[in-house]
Amino acid sequence: MAKPPTPIDQPATDKAARRDPEQDMLMREVDEAVRQDEVGNFAKSYGLPLGILLVVALAAFGGYLFWQDRSEGALEADSEALVQAMDELDAGNVDVADGELALLADGSKGAAAAAAMLRAGIAIQQDRPAEAVALFDEVANDAELPSNMRDIAAIRSVTTQYDDVDPQAVIDRLGPMAQPGNAYYGSAGELVAHAYLAQGKQDQAGPLLVAISKNDDVPQTIRGRTRQLAGLLGFDAIEDVDAALAEITGQDMPDDSQVELVE
Repeated sequence: MAKPPTPIDQPATDKAARRDPEQDMLMREVDEAVRQDEVGNFAKSYGLPLGILLVVALAAFGGYLFWQDRSEGALEADSEALVQAMDELDAGNVDVADGELALLADGSKGAAAAAAMLRAGIAIQQDRPAEAVALFDEVANDAELPSNMRDIAAIRSVTTQYDDVDPQAVIDRLGPMAQPGNAYYGSAGELVAHAYLAQGKQDQAGPLLVAISKNDDVPQTIRGRTRQLAGLLGFDAIEDVDAALAEITGQDMPDDSQVELVE
């Protein structure tokens, strides 16, 4: 669980005193919601084939740009080594795979980045968060890599060490990604909103949560969570009640005419 929020310069009003129990409960729910983030899920489940394939697909897409300027032989060698390491992971030979991935650190940019992301996932699985953070940061701080690859690495780094990071550091690092149009707007925005709440800044967290919940480009799971949290904070994020209920239940709600016919 994240450390209890420490509001900054928050006046000691009666209203604030009355909402302390609610705030504690809210923080627990928000913390749990953040950990359920679907990107966070695959970061903590790199040992699973699906998680591995998702990360490699992302890294390979960006890394392809760097593979183009290498000889065909070097490209094939890096690709084969990466696939072999994935096969070892799929077979449960984690330590073997980690060793093979480490050898790719001096390979092409794309292969090295993909290997670093996978090794970070292995480190998380083996309860070595500091090593995972270092590997994620290695990718996130490489200005030569595509922005999408760097962004997902930065989000994974923050998620991995969230309990030990000052909320303002989370806002400073992920704030630029928490903007509509960014591929990871929902994931980064949810973490930034959580950091605002840890600072006691509900007036900044609420509107951000509402905006995320209304953005059609954000995954439905994140939209649902941010909508519910915004509601707990007193911000109305529901424009179409029927659509919201359908999203939650997974079923279309009957229109008025259908209701009348049933009656």
